[in-house]
Amino acid sequence: MKLARILAAGLVAGALAMPVAAQMTVEDQIETRKATYQFISWNMGKIKAQTVDGSVPFDARQMMAAANAIAAAANSGMSALYSPESAMDKAENTRLKPEFFTQPEKAREVGVNFVMEANKLQEVAVTGDQKALAQQFARVGQTCKACHDDFRAK
Repeated sequence: MKLARILAAGLVAGALAMPVAAQMTVEDQIETRKATYQFISWNMGKIKAQTVDGSVPFDARQMMAAANAIAAAANSGMSALYSPESAMDKAENTRLKPEFFTQPEKAREVGVNFVMEANKLQEVAVTGDQKALAQQFARVGQTCKACHDDFRAK
């Protein structure tokens, strides 16, 4: 599994350095990435409700499904949804800061960290360990926050 995470991180890093692979309009890039992040957020919410808040009874199968969904989205090649034209200085309906493109090493780092922690979330979910899942959930959340702090306008 460690090799798979390293390979996934390398693929993300390489993809972030490449031009947009999918020929999509800027509007479609923005709409698709927003939908993907909503899907991730919805699944993160399910994990939070069951492992952190305790507002919903813990169900290991649901947690595995949510973690699988998050990892799948993280590994889906989302870098194709980012082009310089899709940043807020050139496009409407987005909060992506232009710094995402002027700081490519930092952008690559946060992307790779998200993929690695999402993959680890998937691994932890398989164990059914509620406490370990809550801890890994927090790590994934930290990667989300890192990207928001640096590359998302308020």
